[in-house]
Amino acid sequence: MLIKRPSDIRPSQITPEAVFHNRRQVLAAAGFAGAGLLAASLAQADDIPARYRRLPGVKRSTLSVRDAPNTFEDITHYNNFYEFGLDKGDPAEYSDDFRPKPWTVTIDGEAEVKGQFSLEDLLKPHPLEERVYRFRCVEAWSMVIPWVGFPLADLVKRLRPTSRAKYVAFETVVRPKEMPGQRSRTLDWPYVEGLTIAEATHPLALLAVGVYGVELPNQNGAPLRLVTPWKYGFKSIKSIVRISFTEKQPRTTWSAAAPDEYGFYANVNPKVDHPRWSQATERRIGSAFFSPKQPTLPFNGYAEQVASLYTGLDLARNF
Repeated sequence: MLIKRPSDIRPSQITPEAVFHNRRQVLAAAGFAGAGLLAASLAQADDIPARYRRLPGVKRSTLSVRDAPNTFEDITHYNNFYEFGLDKGDPAEYSDDFRPKPWTVTIDGEAEVKGQFSLEDLLKPHPLEERVYRFRCVEAWSMVIPWVGFPLADLVKRLRPTSRAKYVAFETVVRPKEMPGQRSRTLDWPYVEGLTIAEATHPLALLAVGVYGVELPNQNGAPLRLVTPWKYGFKSIKSIVRISFTEKQPRTTWSAAAPDEYGFYANVNPKVDHPRWSQATERRIGSAFFSPKQPTLPFNGYAEQVASLYTGLDLARNF
């Protein structure tokens, strides 16, 4: 299959001319919320349509940041999900026909526990929690999102990877009848992403099944997606149908399409610019269009927690 390089995609399809106006003031704050100072809770999501099913038994996590979350409208109507189209509004507009139920996930590769699992069986042993995380796109915009999910490390432990497993690869479903973006040759489908085992078992890595206390909307990666808050958003693969444990570094979609623009690690790094976007600053979606950009934090503000994963690694060369 031919791959359309990112340089062939019109800038207007990637970077918008304007952003949505927020109904809330986004607060700039650093660090995690302690047990007595948790971030905004599910009860503050006042713009969720009634059709979304609320997830039961969700607990708050002290790994949440203090930043005020974006609105449900922001989060669900400003997305990169090329399987549904190239424009930010396409996923919300063209994902109604996508059917995330029933859902199965294949586990294979270098692991003792393998096979096909229903989503219900995959989730059953894992209590759900809300984590308010910063989200940073390589296109230099950002959000704050209250995800609902469980630690990826807990699933990895349950699947018992062998000593040969050095990486975890993830694969998105291919359903061109339901995902109109897959009818084009924009990328080489299926979408594939990967992490090192150390990254996958870090406490911040999350498998998300919801946002704002309800099931993930189709445009946000229903029914199962990865969230790695210290990395650029394209690493957080959506609508996962396969998890593979591998000895060799997986060939990931954007790194294969444009290796000079998208690295395997994709850690947020304000000192290493993308060829088309400075990474030194970012625009928080929902803020006024002419408001000042804010400085981008190394590892998206999670350096204290994750920098040790990359000790000795040249983060400019291994971008």
